[in-house]
Amino acid sequence: MLDKIAVVGAGNVGATAAQRLAEKSLARTVVMIDVVEGVPQGKALDQWQSGPIEGFDTRVYGGQSYDLAEGAEVFVVTAGIARKPGMSRDDLVKTNAGIVQQVSEQIKRVAPNAIVIVVSNPLDVMCYVALKATGFPRERVIGNSALNSATSIRRLPPEVAA
Repeated sequence: MLDKIAVVGAGNVGATAAQRLAEKSLARTVVMIDVVEGVPQGKALDQWQSGPIEGFDTRVYGGQSYDLAEGAEVFVVTAGIARKPGMSRDDLVKTNAGIVQQVSEQIKRVAPNAIVIVVSNPLDVMCYVALKATGFPRERVIGNSALNSATSIRRLPPEVAA
């Protein structure tokens, strides 16, 4: 069991990731960080209070400061905006690259030995941004595209997806 895992982004993906990490007792502490004041704190409190019902004792808390995640062994980066109607992939890259750049610089500051799992889209570019911004070895910056794969499979005709 790890001591601390941090999730950056307390939206749907980030909050769900934090909940599952806590439920699986993968760390003693799960920290959610988000720029929106009150959101990570509220979601973390709800998740922590579900512990006795779900059978886990991982402490979940949230906030805006990366200092809360100091020394975390793993960071899951879900921060970024979703692609909006009419938004080009280039627009998404520009916006999310700036966000992931800032997030990665903070990760490097508070947890220079962490493993970074990037979930933000477009995934390939965001992994590269995180790699360059942290300066971490490539073995410690990982992309997770399982959500994209699952979405793509569901959209295929049944005879192709089988």
